[in-house]
Amino acid sequence: MTPLPPGFRIVLDPDTRELSDGLWFGGSPARVLRLTGAGRKAWRDLGDGPVTSAATGTLARRLTDAGLAHPVPPEPETPADVTVVVPVRDRAELLGRCLAGLDRKHPVLVVDDGSDDPAAVAAVAAAHGAKLMRRDVNGGPGAARNTALDHVGTELIAFLDSDCVPAERWADRLATHFADPLLAAVAPRVRALAPDTWAGRYTRAAGSLDLGDRPARVAPGTRVSYVPTAALVARRSALTSVAADGAVFDPALRVGEDVDLVWRLHEAGFRVRYAPDVAVDHHEPQTWRDLLGRRARYGTSAAPLALRHPKALAPLALHPWPALTVGALLARRPALAALAFGGSVGSMVRLLRAHDVPDAGVVRAMATAVRQTWLGCGRYGTQFAAPLLAALLVPGGRRRWSRRAAVASLLLGPPLTAWAQRRPELDPVRYTAAAIADDIAYGAGVWAGCLAQRTTVPVRPAVVRRPLEIDPKGTR
Repeated sequence: MTPLPPGFRIVLDPDTRELSDGLWFGGSPARVLRLTGAGRKAWRDLGDGPVTSAATGTLARRLTDAGLAHPVPPEPETPADVTVVVPVRDRAELLGRCLAGLDRKHPVLVVDDGSDDPAAVAAVAAAHGAKLMRRDVNGGPGAARNTALDHVGTELIAFLDSDCVPAERWADRLATHFADPLLAAVAPRVRALAPDTWAGRYTRAAGSLDLGDRPARVAPGTRVSYVPTAALVARRSALTSVAADGAVFDPALRVGEDVDLVWRLHEAGFRVRYAPDVAVDHHEPQTWRDLLGRRARYGTSAAPLALRHPKALAPLALHPWPALTVGALLARRPALAALAFGGSVGSMVRLLRAHDVPDAGVVRAMATAVRQTWLGCGRYGTQFAAPLLAALLVPGGRRRWSRRAAVASLLLGPPLTAWAQRRPELDPVRYTAAAIADDIAYGAGVWAGCLAQRTTVPVRPAVVRRPLEIDPKGTR
């Protein structure tokens, strides 16, 4: 394991807990990590300062890879050597706002991807001192970025979409993370710039490009499974090492090309990080038609991504005991639900005791697992089986009220829970209606992609047999 280099510090993730001396719980996926005597000594050194040795660097790498902690890079000794690449097709006014947000400390390469009005794009690029390249045929953002890569001479590349407004020194601040030799790419938080309308307020609260305010290692099956290339700083040598037929971005993907790239970098052994302490604003669609249309287009990428990365894409992960508990509750079988919940608690207690891990708090943890399973099933049903849920809500006799209540909990539970957590600038009724429409639009896109690619992989739930990873030997 390549240690995290000297000078890096780490900060524990908010969900990480020390169960006992040298025994830690947290991460994504959840795990229990046990430190050996040497590991505990390295932790004492690392807790008081930066990485200074191979031992502290190895422990820092283990903790940050597992998601129990996050790296804090050292201050750089020299300014970052970065080229900013901006793909664009028309939208000259937005391009002007994007380029105006850059500080001109780094070279900027604008790639006109077959604009209908190339003169307007050229005028904006010239006004801001950017170099311009022209593609006669539109190939999509991935193809435009590929065109730029052949003309970039710096090791670091900052991809920035033309509808973004960057924060001051955004690329320089992200570039500090590349003191880690294994890092291939790092992404900022992408915040929504949206009008003060129903659609705009919903997008600001639940925009699909905004991945939240918590840092993360980016990898399939974790809390942050991908990052968009709307704003991304990447290492050129890492990009070219995963190129296929000379193309870093898959030109066949008009949507989802960024997810595909991130997953290929992960499969190649590189690290990708999400650093929300740096933010970039992104202009969002202004109408419901445009917003839901974009969500449907995003959904169409699921099928081609699933064919390229069959193990990385699961719309729903089900742990057997919590899933059985939720199923029994929805079927109005309280005795079976209690039996299943007891089984989940018992199996977890046996697993923990077999590895000498304290079992305090297991009941609460398994109750949380049941709650998350219910919410996951609800969103899955809304995205991929909304007509069936709607049909089951139709009145059908006095004895059917409990069935309708169960179905309503699946449909309304996830958006109302999200509303209570986020407290957006929308009342719960409009937020719930918007979230349901959002999920249905995305699901329609997924189904369309499945039909086009003749696959059902993107709609198949995955069964996870092992709910918790436990390190039996200990980490040095």
